[in-house]
Amino acid sequence: MAATAVEMMSQVNGFQSKKKDETENKDNLWSSILAEVQNSGNNKLPSNKNVLVLGDNESGKTTLIAKLQGVEDPKKGSGLEFAYIDVRDDYRDDHTRLSVWVLDGDPGHANLLKYALNAERFPHTLVMLVAAMTTPWAILEQLQAWAALLGDHIDKLALDNDTRQQCRQLNVKKWQEYTEPGDELDPGSPLRRTSRNLDDEATECLPLPEGVLTTNLGLDVVVVITKTDYMSTLEKEHDYKDEHFDFMQQWIRRFCLQYGAGLFYTSAKEDKNCDLLYKYLTHRIYSLPFRTPALVVEKDAVLIPAGWDNMKKISILHENLQSMKPDDYYRDVIAQPATNRKCVAREVEVRAEEEQVFLARQQVALSGQKDPTRSPTTRNQASPGPVIQVASPNKKLDPKGTGATPSGEGVLANFFNSLLHKKTGTSPGAPGSPGSVGGSPMKIDSMIADGGPVDKAAMRNDAAAELDRITRTKKIQSPGLNSSSEC
Repeated sequence: MAATAVEMMSQVNGFQSKKKDETENKDNLWSSILAEVQNSGNNKLPSNKNVLVLGDNESGKTTLIAKLQGVEDPKKGSGLEFAYIDVRDDYRDDHTRLSVWVLDGDPGHANLLKYALNAERFPHTLVMLVAAMTTPWAILEQLQAWAALLGDHIDKLALDNDTRQQCRQLNVKKWQEYTEPGDELDPGSPLRRTSRNLDDEATECLPLPEGVLTTNLGLDVVVVITKTDYMSTLEKEHDYKDEHFDFMQQWIRRFCLQYGAGLFYTSAKEDKNCDLLYKYLTHRIYSLPFRTPALVVEKDAVLIPAGWDNMKKISILHENLQSMKPDDYYRDVIAQPATNRKCVAREVEVRAEEEQVFLARQQVALSGQKDPTRSPTTRNQASPGPVIQVASPNKKLDPKGTGATPSGEGVLANFFNSLLHKKTGTSPGAPGSPGSVGGSPMKIDSMIADGGPVDKAAMRNDAAAELDRITRTKKIQSPGLNSSSEC
């Protein structure tokens, strides 16, 4: 009986122990689920990340951002534009919005940078420097100018030294930890083995390759060359060869080494590298996977992630340079065509002269008889007086040759004078009027010169005869001409 009681007690204790273990396992299961949810909550995509886009006007900044957004009809703004890009992590089924600030291409708007890049946003900002292949002679100059402007702005930020140094060290670490896609899965890879065996401090102590991060801004930088579809036009219209594009590329890559930047050649028109640029941005900002290796074979679709390049790889391009040297001044080799400068010079606004001002100036010129090619007589209608005769060097009014040229011109002068006064309502034969002269052509000239009176009837006869002669010989229009008409 005692043995049976002991067995029963042991069974009861075993049942209770089993029930207790099940309860503990159940609690542990719930704890693990809660811990997983909490960890996934901490791993959500952050919503405070920013991209700052800098570049000249017409460099394609707005079009490029619209392409990354998936927008077909981009809207251009001015000053400081703001947009956002939807980012989705399919692996964790999470999404967020990436803020994008686009600064106007005029450097005069640099004061607006304080709204896009301040001390609070500095550790969470990536910068894109944009230049267009449509102006290849200005690419390097534009990149250097915007990088210098950005550096000046960063120097003025109220950043403590610890934050500034941490951001710079993070740039160095990202460069040194770059591995080719596929090497991260290969335990025998030298790069993978180095990053696995060395701790963070030892990695930071490793020397950087030649020319890398000599100017460390503390920001992640990506250089984007847009409109690479224009390369075919440069080849056809400006006789660009492969060595010209290699010369440009090696200078741009050296600039990227200086700032520790990645490099992308893109074309929104032909949709080249735009999707890869989007993936690369999410990789650098949110640590999402990016498994595309460097692409340097196609000259219009270059892709170089930060950390891949070095001077030894760049020197491969030097082998293709035949008519130039790698260290030649950029603008001497990639020179701006003269036609472009002429187009700019023609864009001058021409203002038309006021009509009344023009007519007044012509009246003064006609009154002063400054133009010897005008009609042989020019009269100021505002001041009555004797008509001044002017000999014409090109015309002879007496084709018969029997009459002297001065007398023929005198008759003609009085004829026009009579027409003027007839038009204004004054009778050509009125006493005291300038047209009340008469007589033969020779007599008219002498009388006008002496200022004496002449016979008005003779003047009318001579004028009529002269008019009839001119009509027959010159076949001019009817005498409705004013004082500025040419005979």
